[in-house]
Amino acid sequence: MTKIIQISDTHIIPEGGLAYGKVDTAAALAATVETINRMLPVIGPVDMVIATGDLTDAGADEEYRRFLGIMSSLQVPYRVVPGNHDNPHAMRRSFTDCSWISSNGPVNWIADFADFCLIGLDSQVERKSYGQLSEETLVFLANALSELGDKPALVALHHPPFETGIDAMDSQNLMESASLKRILNAHPGEVRLICGHLHRSVTAMFGGVMCQIAPGTSHAVTLNQIHGASNSLTMEPGAFMLHEWRNGFVSHNIPVGRFDGPYPFATA
Repeated sequence: MTKIIQISDTHIIPEGGLAYGKVDTAAALAATVETINRMLPVIGPVDMVIATGDLTDAGADEEYRRFLGIMSSLQVPYRVVPGNHDNPHAMRRSFTDCSWISSNGPVNWIADFADFCLIGLDSQVERKSYGQLSEETLVFLANALSELGDKPALVALHHPPFETGIDAMDSQNLMESASLKRILNAHPGEVRLICGHLHRSVTAMFGGVMCQIAPGTSHAVTLNQIHGASNSLTMEPGAFMLHEWRNGFVSHNIPVGRFDGPYPFATA
């Protein structure tokens, strides 16, 4: 049974600081890695972890080194796709020993597993908050799905393609998503689309495909659906997603940390 864990929006900053003056994102990522490792005996084996963008807050080499250092204790192989806070050049310098990351152009890749194929897509527009899929990336996706036949696919990118009612974030979503919808809807096998960017767990249909936004590992974008509200963060608990195949995609939202229990429902 193929299982993929999705983490997102880790926003690592240089040592000694807090993101936005409030958030210890490094401690949150370390807690996420600890939670995943600790839970592997009861949810595993897990085939891969994917980080769906915004690994760092400013795209600095120092931030990527810190990200890699924290992730080094993860007991599962992982891959990444870039978000709007990432720097593609610094990211490539940091992942030079990884054969899956391209030396130039969009960071697109494929990881094939027994039950489905995981496809990572680059939706970053350099120095912009919104996302867009280049023609090269759309062709890459169409070709990848064509080669799968009717095998299911889990497609991952940073920017969501639908509105959530949070104006400040909806303006930064994936632009011009009609081609993506057409390509995904044309695939004969089951497809699930997974994203980050919003730091919240949100689910919606995108054409005929289920799309899920993962929560962030440390903080959330404030759920404020008042028109024109300014963007802000709320210190909600971090979490991650587990996507698995059980005669179809099944996804779980898992909070980061240690919690009291388990206790049996039945008592003697």
